[in-house]
Amino acid sequence: MRRKSYQTTIYIGLNDAETGVQNFDSSKYISTLKYVCRNYNIGFSFQEISGGYFHEDGRYTEENGLMLKLIDVPKKTINEIAKDICVFFNQESVMVTTSPTSVIFIQEKI
Repeated sequence: MRRKSYQTTIYIGLNDAETGVQNFDSSKYISTLKYVCRNYNIGFSFQEISGGYFHEDGRYTEENGLMLKLIDVPKKTINEIAKDICVFFNQESVMVTTSPTSVIFIQEKI
């Protein structure tokens, strides 16, 4: 059965907001991200990515990052997760996008 849903993506840089460098191995950030999602009791998927970011003061940074994907999570919960990630990863900000999506669950048994 097909249903209308919303997909939210949170883009998270891994460079520290003050020092501009990645302080830990990516696996530590991934472990923290999984911990956050488990504690909010939500299903998730993520990808490791690379990208660039312009800071509020105009500095440009290229960095490793994570792209967290969530389906049908309430906006209030999304905002709480984004704020937690900002604090835990010491980020100036994280980018949150939301778009309509279509979800199908396929099951098959022998």
